[in-house]
Amino acid sequence: METISIVNDRMKLYDNAVEAEVPVPETWCIDEFDQWDDEFIIKSRYNLLTAEQVPSYQSNESGIEKGIVHVESGAKPNRNSIITEMNHKPIVQKYVRNDAQYVFGALYDDGEPQVTFQHRQIRGDSYTGGGGVYRESMYDPDLEAVGRRLLEHLDWHGIACIEFAKDSETGEYKLLEINPRFWQSLSCAVRAGADFPTYYWMQATGRTEAIDPGYVNGIRSHYLYGEICHLSSVLFDSSVLVDRPSLPIKTWKILSSCLMTPRFDVVHIDDPVPTVRSLRRVLRNRLMK
Repeated sequence: METISIVNDRMKLYDNAVEAEVPVPETWCIDEFDQWDDEFIIKSRYNLLTAEQVPSYQSNESGIEKGIVHVESGAKPNRNSIITEMNHKPIVQKYVRNDAQYVFGALYDDGEPQVTFQHRQIRGDSYTGGGGVYRESMYDPDLEAVGRRLLEHLDWHGIACIEFAKDSETGEYKLLEINPRFWQSLSCAVRAGADFPTYYWMQATGRTEAIDPGYVNGIRSHYLYGEICHLSSVLFDSSVLVDRPSLPIKTWKILSSCLMTPRFDVVHIDDPVPTVRSLRRVLRNRLMK
């Protein structure tokens, strides 16, 4: 629980990353910051909000705050309004200009790596970023090094998904967050040969010697609903830090990549039920909102 509390609190996480010599974006608590002379983002301090962070919550309540505020250089956001909207005091982070974001996935056993995996995010669920909806398996020893340093420093056990942004100026992989769970783009890892659900079962049943840590580079896959969300963001989202792309060009890129790489997380012609259930869940959530 001590380790979980560290990764849930991004301020504690970044302090531990610095101790492990893992690059991080400059980060401050919003109530301790007032120098808006650069490009910044404001985001939740916590992966999961509970009664410990939000006094109005009951002990059995929780919430997730995924909103991100982009702040251009020289602009001063309404601090009180953002705190009220996010239900807690979020963090301010220097914006990392990057060409792509990356995932380092891993299964650890008491601080020892059993299997690791990397992918490059080609598209997120928004044109400004977000979770990966089109990705490609890869391997970079620099990414491997920073991912392992952090997890070994935390004496990690179990599944971890670490998100990094590669700084366009310095070339460093800078830590964004850790999720102590399977990740949205897990299907890409499984298709590439890194079958984390099976390996997790093997670890739980004392069969780690059967784990094969290898995988194939260059395997791409799509989360089709996420691709639709990406197009929707081009229509309805806006950012002072990221230029809005052309809708026709973006539509063509998505369609052509789906035709050239017809690998999808959920959509399978010979097994349509998961697709139907997924669509039903999405529609139900939309109607409830």
